[in-house]
This record gives sequence, C-alpha cells and structure tokens, in this order.
Amino acid sequence: MPVDPLWNSSTALELAAQRRTGALIRLGRQHRAWTLAVLGNRIGCSPATISRLERRTRIVDLSLVHRAAIEVGMPRHILTTSLAPPPSSATAATKVTASPRDAEEDPMRRRTLLTATAAAGPAALLMGLDDALASTPAPTGTGPLDSRLAGARALYDKGAHAPLLAGLPGLIADAHSAAASRQSLDRARLSAVYSLTSAVLLKLGSYDLARLTADRARTWAEISGSPLAAAAAARELAIVLRHQDHHGAAQRLMSSAAADLEATGLRTDATAAAYAQMLCTLAYTAARGGHRTDALAMTEEARRAARRLPQAVPQGRLFTISPAAVDLYAVGVHWALGDAGAALDAGKNLRPDQFPTAERKARLGTDMARAWWSWHRPEQTAQALLDAYRASPGEVRDRPAIRSIVKELVERHPRTSGVRELHLAVRQSAAD
Repeated sequence: MPVDPLWNSSTALELAAQRRTGALIRLGRQHRAWTLAVLGNRIGCSPATISRLERRTRIVDLSLVHRAAIEVGMPRHILTTSLAPPPSSATAATKVTASPRDAEEDPMRRRTLLTATAAAGPAALLMGLDDALASTPAPTGTGPLDSRLAGARALYDKGAHAPLLAGLPGLIADAHSAAASRQSLDRARLSAVYSLTSAVLLKLGSYDLARLTADRARTWAEISGSPLAAAAAARELAIVLRHQDHHGAAQRLMSSAAADLEATGLRTDATAAAYAQMLCTLAYTAARGGHRTDALAMTEEARRAARRLPQAVPQGRLFTISPAAVDLYAVGVHWALGDAGAALDAGKNLRPDQFPTAERKARLGTDMARAWWSWHRPEQTAQALLDAYRASPGEVRDRPAIRSIVKELVERHPRTSGVRELHLAVRQSAAD
C-alpha cells in the first residue's frame, strides 16, 4: 500500500524528529477529518483520552499510542522515529573533586559508584529508573548488548533486584541506541530489555511503571516482528493487568497471544516452550479472575504442551518452562481458586533441584508458603519461606505480598518454630 503523501511532508517529518507522537496522531486524525470522538470510537476510548494523548509530550500508554497511530495510517518508520529517545546532550554538573567524565572513564570509580547506588536498595533505585523512562539517558557503550542483557537476566534469576535496577537505565539507553539501526534483531533486544524491566518492577509492586515498560515492550516487539519477543511482552502486560484487577483484559490478551504463537506452527523447542509458558500464565490469570473451568483446562493443556520439552531447561532459553515448572504453576492456580489443599497436593513432589534458577527455587517456597498460610499452618508457612529465603533473599524481602505474610506470622505466631529465624533473616537482609 502506497504511503499517504501526508507522512512525507515537512510537517510530519519535523514532528517525528521532535518526538511529538501525539501531534502526529492529531495530524493524521485531522487529515482524515475525524473528530476526537470518531477516533476514540474506533480504538475504544473517550474523546478526552484522545485529546490528552495528542497533547502530551510524555508517552504513558504505548499500546494506546500504537493503536491510534495505526488507525490514522501513520507508517511504521514514522512511529518508530517519534518514539526513539532524543539525542543525548551533555548536562552541566557541579564539580566537587572530579568531573562526571572522570568518573565515566575511571572503571574503578564507576564500579564504586554503582555499588554505592545498588546499596541504596530497590525503593531508592526506582527513582533513577523512573527518570530513565521519562528521558532516556545517553548511551554508555560499556560492552556488547547481548552479554549485558544475559547478565541482567542472571541478576533477575538470582533475585538480585537492587543491582539489576542499578544497571537497567544504562541497559535501556544502550538498547535504544542499538535499535536506531532499524534492524529487527536490535528492536527485539530493546523489547526484551523492557520486558525484563517490567518483570522486576512487578516483583517490587511498582505496577504503574511495570505497565509503562510492558507497553513499550509490546510496541517494540510488534515493530521487530519477533514472535518470541511479542509473546514475552504480552505476558508481562497481562501480568500487570492482572495485578491492576483487569482480569478480563488480561485473559483476553493472553488468549490472543497464545493463539498467535500456536499459529506459527511451534516448529522449534523455543516456540513450544513459549507456548507452554503462555498457557501457564493464561491458566493462572483465569484462576485469579475466578474462572475455575478455564483455569484447570489451561493447566492440563500446558502439561500436554510441556511433555515434548526437556526436563532440564537449556541455558539461554527465554522461556524457562519445563514439566516441573507447569506443576509449580498448578500450585498457584489451585491457591488462586481458593483450594489450598489441592495446591499443597500439586506441589508435594516438587523439589528445588528441579528448577534451574534461584528465582524459581524461591518461587517454589513462596507458592507453597501461600498455600500453607491459607491452610492455617504457620509452622509450615515459616519453613517454606525460610527455604525460599535461602534460595533467594530478594524473593521474600522485596515482594510486598510475601512481606505481608512474614509480618502477619511475626505478629500472630511469634513463638512458632521458624518464625523468629525468618524475621531476623529478612530484617538483617533489609538492613544490609
């Protein structure tokens, strides 16, 4: 389809260069002689929402932006240009004993500053990440993007949330710089960085920022054309929607994403693993929405899909699903449906050595702890949380829902075996 001359006009090109995506949407809407209400009806939102979208300079909902851009006929390359980070400019800094450039060029000093920043803890580091999402920092150029992304995923898998948060602004900056190449692989990498960012923000209960980064992950995945990147991004957004109590929207999104993946033919183990993972997430999403029949059916379908997968997950696999991982999801599904007994039964034969990462080993502990807590068994709850803590302290210390259980244990069962040890461990970890 030929591109409308509007999008090659000096006005459109200038707005794209200025990163004024909302103004571009207004340009396309007015070119079609549509009112705010007409465009709103076409993409399912109010005229006031369209008005705010067109006027804002900061993008809040990339999914909405993407739908509006498509509706007004904006070409993909124009949208991509308007969403790219602005060119970096050096900022003035107060000089104390050395310039910012000295710190950048001195590896020892940079490591010292990074360590000091990470020690501030996830809450303080979220402020730095928020700033980076509002205005992408200058590229750091500190090393190959693939190895740094792998390192960031390793931090996530260990539950090392503070150092991961400390490194994400630079990783986002470098991934945006690489995506300027307009190569599909570079755009998929940028989507993967945003998916990882959303995942850690979810752990910390920062749902608004997680929604923003999940939306960005979806946009860049669509632009890249990668089905695996699209699946990962859709999954993160669905989890955010679920946490924001939009269970129906989350389930519809996951159903659509799973169908898109299935349509690829699932010819490789990587896509088969992605499909099984999507079914697991869909099952848990349905359970949280109270849809028992759908949740149990999807859990069984995930088990069937996982049968062709190896028991041990190959290193570097984006979706680390396995038959044991599906059984762990079943624990969560039954717990979400209010059947703690079935949850405990589903997890009774699971062992930490069946899971490849500290994050998953700890998840076994926290999921079983939730089931024991629902079953009114404080001693078993404390023991499961201690197991989780020993695998990955951050999975107990940083997750609000799990911290809440620890707090209730301490308040209501202070003399129960394991509770005092758990309390001291979490308190000491937070102090460190």
